Amino acid sequence: MDLGITGRWALVCGASKGLGRGCAAALVREGVHVVITARGAEALAATAAELRAMNPAAQVVEVAGDITTPAGRASALAAAPHIDIVVNNAGGPPPGDFRDWDRDIWLKAIDANMLTPIELIKATVDGMAERGFGRIVNITSGAVKAPIDILGLSNGARSGLTGFVAGVARQPKLASRNVTINNLLPGPFDTDRLRGTMAGAAQKSGQTIEATMEARRRQNPSHRFGTPDEFGAMCAFLCSAHAGYMTGQNILMDGGAYPGTF
Repeated sequence: MDLGITGRWALVCGASKGLGRGCAAALVREGVHVVITARGAEALAATAAELRAMNPAAQVVEVAGDITTPAGRASALAAAPHIDIVVNNAGGPPPGDFRDWDRDIWLKAIDANMLTPIELIKATVDGMAERGFGRIVNITSGAVKAPIDILGLSNGARSGLTGFVAGVARQPKLASRNVTINNLLPGPFDTDRLRGTMAGAAQKSGQTIEATMEARRRQNPSHRFGTPDEFGAMCAFLCSAHAGYMTGQNILMDGGAYPGTF
């Protein structure tokens, strides 16, 4: 299927590895020019080289920086002639007990996982509306639908973003101008983030990380973890010309782990 987005410009955050990289790769394969950003310059440069090799017709611009800061956002946004697509993505805050979190810890989580995506939405949607095309995909978490007690920081910050998107995505001046905003909710995907979480769980249980990960796989109805490539493919569809009638939605990708009907 031709997604109809060849030649568009996208900003993909947290794109040096994991789900962000998967999204950037899927867009590049579709002929989208991408600005990729992440804090680690070396990993970002390596990813940029790999993306350029995937499709020489697609421009790949790397901007190392912290997207959660005003300077980081300004540098990333300035790297493209305009932005048609935004993939918001920031590493989730650490797990823990809410009794141990002070105000500063909460504000850091909210800034990264709620306010930064909102700032990027604010910076781009009006231009998208003027041009008659825009796609914003926020990578949030399956925990938005099924909260996990030790992920309180993520539950709170990402749920705040979800509520915000539910309102702004339905503004007629955006939706009627072919600008969509959707959230993509990952469950367990084979990423460094998951392996880090599993390493912590293994240490607490006294099991090996391999045994802990295998048990986690078996808990999922699919008996596996998702891959960044299949996550990226869904992201690319949400960014496509064919997804213009889908906005304000929460798309869960978790291998069937969520047990609810809605």
